[in-house]
Amino acid sequence: MSESHELSRGLNPRHVQFIAIGTAIGTGLFFGSSETIQAAGPAVLLAYLVAGSMVFVVMRALGEMAVRHPVAGSFAQYAGSFLGPFAGFIVGWVFWLELAVVAIADMTAVATYMGLWFPGVAGWVWMVAAIAVIGALNLMAVRVFGEMEFWFSLIKVVAILALVVGGLALILWGREVGGTTPDFAHLWSHDGFAPFGLWGILMSFSVVVFSFGGIETLGMTAGEADDPSRSISRAVNTVPFRILLFYVAALAIIMSIMPWTEVTGESSPFVAVFSALQVPAAKHVMNFVVLTAALSAMNAIFYACSRTMYGLAEQGHAPRSFLHLSKHGNIPVVPVLSMFFTGAVGLVLFLTIDERLFFFVAAIATFATVFTWLMILLAHWRMRVRMAREGAADTSYRMPLFPLLNAVATAFMVFVVVLLATTESGRDAFLVGAGALALLTLAYVTLVRGRGRERIELPGRETSEAATQASGVSSRV
Repeated sequence: MSESHELSRGLNPRHVQFIAIGTAIGTGLFFGSSETIQAAGPAVLLAYLVAGSMVFVVMRALGEMAVRHPVAGSFAQYAGSFLGPFAGFIVGWVFWLELAVVAIADMTAVATYMGLWFPGVAGWVWMVAAIAVIGALNLMAVRVFGEMEFWFSLIKVVAILALVVGGLALILWGREVGGTTPDFAHLWSHDGFAPFGLWGILMSFSVVVFSFGGIETLGMTAGEADDPSRSISRAVNTVPFRILLFYVAALAIIMSIMPWTEVTGESSPFVAVFSALQVPAAKHVMNFVVLTAALSAMNAIFYACSRTMYGLAEQGHAPRSFLHLSKHGNIPVVPVLSMFFTGAVGLVLFLTIDERLFFFVAAIATFATVFTWLMILLAHWRMRVRMAREGAADTSYRMPLFPLLNAVATAFMVFVVVLLATTESGRDAFLVGAGALALLTLAYVTLVRGRGRERIELPGRETSEAATQASGVSSRV
């Protein structure tokens, strides 16, 4: 890189661990789980296991690239280096678009949750407040972001652990919940474990995959982690445990406490469990939890979007002003400020097309999530091919069973895209996503010139370590 801009390495392993946890747990688990349960019944647990396994493969691929090349911009830079500049442009801006629209959804969620406590206050007031607070936090040193995400994530983790432990207590004690006695038999006694058969499981995949969206944000921390080799690898290795505990175990407990046929989506199943445990003001407790989940998501999105734009600028795929860093804290100021503008656009959309807003958000984010994961797998494959061709030494953290696992996960992502394109429930998401790709392709052809059309060379881990030792506080990215 010809630029001398440097990001501070201010995220310690604890920060990275909880950023990984926070991005794996969204508001969708607390309130959106009802939709997946209704799509497949108890067999949705299989869908989460299969999709979760594929997500782990994606994260191992991303982890190997991040440990070998700990740079800002993460997979957008990897795609640019291993798949070509056009791929780097597309991947970076598709990921940015995915997170930007999800941030808009989280803003509207904040307005909804605050409305429970302050029904007389207009929703846009809380949206403006959320943008201001989260934006201000992201203009501070990256360590401040890491600390806030640690506490946000801790609240979500405690809520899920309370559900699992409390739910097990209800099942073992046989205490009635809504006129029904909790029992593991509920998982197979209401029209069977898979009431809608294999088709029901397949139909749930698009929603289940979407629920894991954002977990790839972990890769963005590589450029600012003080020890990316250790912190990234440890965080990725905990992905299977998090999926088993936060999704599979939590949903299994919920469907054992109350038959899946009673999970209607009118209220969070978490509220029903906490109410049965006689938690005081269970509704308000869960409102606080999902509020912090939404704020946590916004916090992570502001961070990931700003670092994505910084990485895109390094490749020549965004204005060079995005490379400007603050004097204190080394924060990419213009990208963070641009997220204020994105929030303002979301506010306008909320006020004008409130009823249709979530349709567009879900459609864009679902397609973008799968597309991003597919490109991560392809970039990793090309990296390994290049390493073999050049005789490069293996990284200290490599994907097991390569290329088999990479090929299986790639086939799964292609299958989900085909599912979106050929089913009535997913076709809108496919069309919106394909339209976004077409517009981005047009933007690349018409706007990107010069350096932006050149394949970039990424610094290896040894280069990053040498720069860290030279500077003492930061590393060349």
